[in-house]
Amino acid sequence: MSDIPVRVRFAPSPTGPLHMGGVRTALYNYLFAKKNNGTFIIRIEDTDQTRFVPGAQEYIMDALQWCGIMPTEGPRLGGEYGPYIQSERKEMYRPYAEQLVADDKAYYAFDTAEELTEMREQAKKMGMPNWQYNSVTRTSLKNSLSLSTDDVQRRLDNGEAYVIRMKMPRNIDIRFEDEIRGWVVVNTNNLDDKVLFKSDGMPTYHLANIVDDHLMKISHVIRGEEWLPSAPLHVMLYDAFGWDCPKFAHLPLLLKPDGNGKLSKRDGDRLGFPVFPTDWKSEDGEIYTGYREQGYFPEAFINMLAFLGWNPGTTQELFSLSELVESFSLNRVAKAGAKFDPDKTRWFQQQYLRATDDAVLAEKLSPLLDNKYNLDQLTVVCQLMKERATFVKDIYSEGSFLLEPPTEFDETTVNKKWKDNAEQLMVDWQDRLGLISSFSAENIETEFKAFLEEKGLGIGAVLPLFRLLVTGKGMGPSMFDISAFLGKEECLKRISAGINTLQTA
Repeated sequence: MSDIPVRVRFAPSPTGPLHMGGVRTALYNYLFAKKNNGTFIIRIEDTDQTRFVPGAQEYIMDALQWCGIMPTEGPRLGGEYGPYIQSERKEMYRPYAEQLVADDKAYYAFDTAEELTEMREQAKKMGMPNWQYNSVTRTSLKNSLSLSTDDVQRRLDNGEAYVIRMKMPRNIDIRFEDEIRGWVVVNTNNLDDKVLFKSDGMPTYHLANIVDDHLMKISHVIRGEEWLPSAPLHVMLYDAFGWDCPKFAHLPLLLKPDGNGKLSKRDGDRLGFPVFPTDWKSEDGEIYTGYREQGYFPEAFINMLAFLGWNPGTTQELFSLSELVESFSLNRVAKAGAKFDPDKTRWFQQQYLRATDDAVLAEKLSPLLDNKYNLDQLTVVCQLMKERATFVKDIYSEGSFLLEPPTEFDETTVNKKWKDNAEQLMVDWQDRLGLISSFSAENIETEFKAFLEEKGLGIGAVLPLFRLLVTGKGMGPSMFDISAFLGKEECLKRISAGINTLQTA
């Protein structure tokens, strides 16, 4: 299919917020499309109206926009193959289902839900727990294959409820090549006669996604591993319609950080990390925190997701979106599930924060502080503190002493260092600081080293005390940089205030 234009789609169901596994599927589709000068489409698959959740469709679109991986066709976006919401395409599916019946590839089934439930219960009692509606059992059930032509027509004319089921042939090997997993072979004896068209007039996922993929000229179906068991049916449907089959690529599962199994919201709740890209407010009013609201950069979130199942074949870990596009290929996507690592996710965020320009960080920090500080001032704060921060908000929580005098003093440092001649030592150092005319970091450091030499002391005897009085902390960035930023007057004032506080403690 190399000569066919690449068109891929992300097809979520609006049954709730977009899980990070869904975002990864969208990301891989986006990267593949961009890499191959193709088109990335989003299609909302809402054929199951019983599970529709209000607001979910808007959430999906907003989340993709925050992530920076917006499709080029879809709801809100337009395109020549719309509408891109399946419920709005409802009327086009029935003729395709009827065509399959006319071609003896599918059939009408009039069995009620109650009758099928009773059939399954009877099968269990007979030691057959996995009863299926298939080529063996359908001959004894109420469908157009077992009933007379007149009886079928009468039921249709009377408006009797029915579904249309796929007529799965007996003992045929279905073969297709998956771009990630290689050749897949499934015998039809292991498959049931899936419902293609429901009694409510809506298609099932199986029919709708095949029809839509064909009409939208989808060249590659890149989706989660959970759809792999459905792929043989989809291949059969393409064959039944006489259509060319797209290439399939089934992505590995995202696994929980501890133990085995698929990553779920419960794992996030249990271990304290988000599983959704942005905040989601459920119908009962409960709010589930997203990566955006926790302070993650979308670029860091996307970089992390890209590595959950794919690797570039090099030691490089930090990629811009354009670099991911350039490096991405399906043949470097793993078959095995990818274990999510919350600590690694934080590492990605740290790297992106440290690489961000100080002035840009200052603009992000300012609104968190009610815009009450000068941006130039905040820029220096960001420069001094970003190596010790993971999120923008940490720059202030870890470095508030750069903007306001400390009100508390690190207890460990006080107990360890504030004794004997500490007070006199700090008074002497304060006097020395007061004599510096040009209060630069370089000059402060020069005087500090001279002070140590005169006193015959090591750096550990003086610097922790200096830091304690000025910042309240036991560790942090260079005290010479901090002092230069605060200015002479502020430093001297803080040393005096600190001495007075610790005298009375």
